[in-house]
Amino acid sequence: MSGPIVKIEGLTKRFGAVAAVDRVDLEIARGELFALLGGSGCGKTTLLRLLAGFETPDAGRLLIDGQDMTGVPPHFRPVNMMFQSYALFPHMNVAENVGYGLRREGMAKAEAATRVADVLEQVRLAEYAQRRPAQLSGGQRQRVALARALVKRPKILLLDEPLAALDRKLREGTRFELVRLQAELGITFVMVTHDQEEAMSMATRLAVMDAGRIVQVGTPYDIYERPASRFVADFIGVANILKIEGGWLALRPEKIALSVERPGLPNVAAGKIVDIAYEGDRSLYRIATDGAVMIVSTTPNLSHRRGDSVWLGWAADAGHPLDA
Repeated sequence: MSGPIVKIEGLTKRFGAVAAVDRVDLEIARGELFALLGGSGCGKTTLLRLLAGFETPDAGRLLIDGQDMTGVPPHFRPVNMMFQSYALFPHMNVAENVGYGLRREGMAKAEAATRVADVLEQVRLAEYAQRRPAQLSGGQRQRVALARALVKRPKILLLDEPLAALDRKLREGTRFELVRLQAELGITFVMVTHDQEEAMSMATRLAVMDAGRIVQVGTPYDIYERPASRFVADFIGVANILKIEGGWLALRPEKIALSVERPGLPNVAAGKIVDIAYEGDRSLYRIATDGAVMIVSTTPNLSHRRGDSVWLGWAADAGHPLDA
C-alpha cells in the first residue's frame, strides 16, 4: 500500500485544562526511524501513547496504514511498544519472555518456537535463550524487550526512551544496534526521546515538540543547520542566537574562527575568554564580546587561557536566519 504508514490530522489530547497534544499534524513514511524529540512535558510520550491506543484523542484523526484507528484498542492495532522499564518476567527465561505474546494469542507451539528463535538470532541473543533476566546485563535485557516487541511482526514499533536505562558507553553501542536492526527488518520505528544526541544520530527524520505542538519536522541535518525558530536552534545542540537587523541569526559554535589576530572574514568581533571547557576532541570557549557572550568550539588549543583577548570571525553564510 502506498502513502505514509502513519497520518495524523489535528490530533488533540487534553488532561483537564492542559492540551498535552495540541492539534498535531504529522506523516511518517514506511520504513522510517522517526524520533519525537522534546523536553519533559512537551507531549511526545502522550503522542506515542495515542499511537499505541493507550490514550483516546479528544479531537482529530489517526490513521495507520490507511485505517482510521478511532476506537481500535491497543491489541488490535498493527503496532507494538517497547517500554522504558523493559517489564520482563523474572520467573521466565529469555525465550519464554520473548514468546509470551505469541502464546497468549494461541499460536501453535512449533511455529512460536521458530519465530522466537529467529528473532533471538536477529538481536544476537540466541545463546542466552535459557537464561533468566537477572542473569543478563542491562544491554541484553534491553534486547530481550526489543525481541519481544518484534516477534509479533508489527507494522510499527514504538519505543519509549529505549536507551534511558543504559549507561553512556552501552547507549552508544546500542544506538548502532537499533539502527542496524531497523534497516534490516524494514519496520517503521517511532522513538520518543529527550536526548538530542540520540535522536540526531539515529533518526532518519525527527519532530521537535514544544508545549504539545510540533514546531519543526526534518532530517537531523535540516534541524541542526536550518532551525525554524529560536526555540529549535537553542534546543538542538549549542547555538549563538544573535540579534540582527530585521530578526535573529543562529550561529553554531563550530562555524566561528578563534584567533589572537583579527581574521580576514566578513564578520568579526573582539572579545575576552571567560571560560574554557576541554572535552578531549574539542574545546568550548565562552567569549565575552561587546554584544553578547558567545560560545565557540574548536580543536583543543592549550595556548589559550581565561582572560586572554581574542578575535572571533565567521563567514557571511555561516549563520542561519530565524523566523522568530
